[in-house]
Amino acid sequence: MQTIKGPGIFLAQFLGDKPPFNDLKSICDWAKSLGFVGVQIPTWDARCIDLQKAAESKTYADELKGLINECGLQITELSTHLQGQLVAVNPAYDTMFDGFAPENLRNNPKARTEWAVQQVKYAAKASQNLGLNASATFSGALLWHTMYPWPQRPAGLVETGFQELAKRWLPILNVYDECGVNVCYEIHPGEDLHDGITYEMFLEKVNNHARACLLYDPSHFVLQCLDYLDYIDHYHERIKMFHVKDAEFNATGKQGVYGGYQSWVNRAGRFRSLGDGQVDFKGVFSKLTAYDYSGWAVMEWECALKHPEDGAREGAIFIKDHIIRVTEKAFDDFAGSANEDELNRSILGLS
Repeated sequence: MQTIKGPGIFLAQFLGDKPPFNDLKSICDWAKSLGFVGVQIPTWDARCIDLQKAAESKTYADELKGLINECGLQITELSTHLQGQLVAVNPAYDTMFDGFAPENLRNNPKARTEWAVQQVKYAAKASQNLGLNASATFSGALLWHTMYPWPQRPAGLVETGFQELAKRWLPILNVYDECGVNVCYEIHPGEDLHDGITYEMFLEKVNNHARACLLYDPSHFVLQCLDYLDYIDHYHERIKMFHVKDAEFNATGKQGVYGGYQSWVNRAGRFRSLGDGQVDFKGVFSKLTAYDYSGWAVMEWECALKHPEDGAREGAIFIKDHIIRVTEKAFDDFAGSANEDELNRSILGLS
């Protein structure tokens, strides 16, 4: 076993127009002051990284890494969530997802997809240049609008959707393999990979590709009423990233999983700051530690109620308190005896 690294913080939800959140060095200094030791970088924000430059210039990557190291932090992983979403977009969502792409690519789905694929590939090489072995992303979705089987799905529709999704991702996965980096899909509503079954369907289509791994975030499973601890038992070998995010699900006589089109505050299921929700993090950290998870514990703040700065301050302490420093000895070593072959054979009646 090994001790999970952390606490880390995903910077995406904290970047803003005012200091210290409008500049990479200042936001890193802020994170360090709260007790974080790692930062996860959103690659779509130019204030954090020039992704293409990080992919093409080892010198630039070293300088970026050095800046963050000087703040007393490490880069945990790069994130291409927004770009990964655009690898596969059903036309029904073109207008809503256009905002994830540069303005010159909007209203041009083909060019937008090509840009997204290249962006995710850049993240593979950039991760390699930065000495990272995992990168976070979304799978995108061609089938999400058919998630509920009404109207009835035509025969073969799901098969065709996953074949196309795999066709788009296989070349990307191969680039990551060349760079020695795992693609960690965040299993998430709105993506074709939104639970264990859909991940397995995708994995089959990409020939169980070694780099098709997982970002584990229990908060999404609380909202789906999925057993997030049992999930670890099933997929621990593929879990290479961990978002520490809390959530709660409080069904009523008026609404449940689907939320009735309500705002986050008024939904039965909503995200909460660490410790304010229902996730059994003692169980989560215990299982991941027992399964020898070797990555980072990274806080992702998405709370419908609490101020983000309070969530970050409390979150650093919360993660630190939940990381299990693994033992180097067994509790009953004091009662043990030396390994003696003759004695052991005698006990077994083999002498």
